[in-house]
Amino acid sequence: MTSEKSTRLVRYGLIGTGHMGIEHMLNIRISEDAEVVAFADPNETSRKWGRDTAGPAAREYQDYRDLLADTEVDAVIISTPNYTHVDVLADAFQTTKHILTEKPLCTTLEDCFKVEEAAAKHTGVVWVAMEYRYVPATSRLIEEVHSGRLGQLRMLAIREHREPFLKKTGDWNRFNRNTGGTLVEKCCHFFDLMNLITRDRPVRVYASGGQDVNHLDERYDSEVPDILDNAYTIVDFSGGCRAMLDLCMFAEGSRNHNEIAAVGGRGKVECFIPESKVVISGREAESVETLHIPVEDRILKAGFHEGSTYFEHQGFLKAVRGGGRPEVTVRDGLRAVALGIAAHRSIEERRPVEMSELGL
Repeated sequence: MTSEKSTRLVRYGLIGTGHMGIEHMLNIRISEDAEVVAFADPNETSRKWGRDTAGPAAREYQDYRDLLADTEVDAVIISTPNYTHVDVLADAFQTTKHILTEKPLCTTLEDCFKVEEAAAKHTGVVWVAMEYRYVPATSRLIEEVHSGRLGQLRMLAIREHREPFLKKTGDWNRFNRNTGGTLVEKCCHFFDLMNLITRDRPVRVYASGGQDVNHLDERYDSEVPDILDNAYTIVDFSGGCRAMLDLCMFAEGSRNHNEIAAVGGRGKVECFIPESKVVISGREAESVETLHIPVEDRILKAGFHEGSTYFEHQGFLKAVRGGGRPEVTVRDGLRAVALGIAAHRSIEERRPVEMSELGL
């Protein structure tokens, strides 16, 4: 007779064992009835990281297609360079495995639409990894907005002041052609939050940004990196809400690298990360409530995203085991990429960009 545990065990295969792939491994390790049974990466250094993290029992592949052929893998995580997502997903859709793919969904809108069409025919769960939704303090802010406590949402401001991009294998993340551009690569997280928090349709994007500090002295085969290191982006939504992203990637000393403020007709809610603090206030000055959102140490130690990767996996595992819908759909991933593409176009052409220009 099959044991209860074996019927619930989800066996993961990791495609890509760089920085984010290892974070996924660490969070699977502390998830109940889930294990990493295989991993694949063409780079020997990354495979060593995979061996050291997954342990000797996990099967090791250089070619991800060999992992996809592994019948003992139930679910795959795709954490390869951004520009490879479209091709890896195309191969994954030829299997029946459940799929969690890292952000951004793809680097171009054309590829996103192609993936969306293929995903609609896939029999397994297809989930786009948008970890920032699952940061506990951010989740609490979203709950407060959606509860109606603030009244109708009118303004949403998101700030990320952080360090420059990390070095990646082969330095692929130094060029827009590989990443989709900073406002796609990094900021799809925040555009996804805008869409989720407002529960509305973006109609117009205005942006200003540049590469003013970071990577200017770097050379790769005599080529200078072209990734933005700061920008302001404003998004108008159809219901009248305005959202703003303030990005600075040369602000390592910031007390909080992420801050979000949502303001409605009756009040305001803010969250601060990594302080894991939420402040809720009415329009009366004395009406202020400050909450600390606790996160277990074992969860915090399993990555660099304030526990969000763990909570994301709990949602993914629930969908896999119960045959439910993903909380973060391919359409969500597409919409987030589209806002990043519109913002880059706005910067390049120095004009507002209507989302209808992108077919959305």
